[in-house]
Amino acid sequence: MKPLTKFEEILLLAIWRLKDDAYGVKIRQEVMRVTGENLTYGTLYSALDQLTRKLYATKTIGEPTAERGGRRKIYYTLSPDGSKALRRAQELTKTLWNDVPDMAFE
Repeated sequence: MKPLTKFEEILLLAIWRLKDDAYGVKIRQEVMRVTGENLTYGTLYSALDQLTRKLYATKTIGEPTAERGGRRKIYYTLSPDGSKALRRAQELTKTLWNDVPDMAFE
C-alpha cells in the first residue's frame, strides 16, 4: 500500500470526522476549516472519486430531499483499507517528527 498524499489524508480524516454526515458540501467545509484554503468542488469530487477507486472510501446515494429539490446526496464512508491507510499515515507522521523539538524551527 502506497503512502497517502497529504490531501488524501485530509479528505479521509474529514470523512472520518463527519461520520454519517460526510457528503460533498460538508467535506469541503471541513477541509477548508482545517486547512484555511479554498477548495473547488471539481478538485474535491475528483479526489473523492480517486479515493473510491483506490478502495479507501465507499460512496452511497441518499434519498432525495425536498429542500434540495429532489436531488440526492452522495455520502462517503471510510473503508477498512482507508482506515488502515490513515493508521499508517499517522504512524509515519509520528516517526518523522519523533525527536524533533516543538520549537525547532523558530
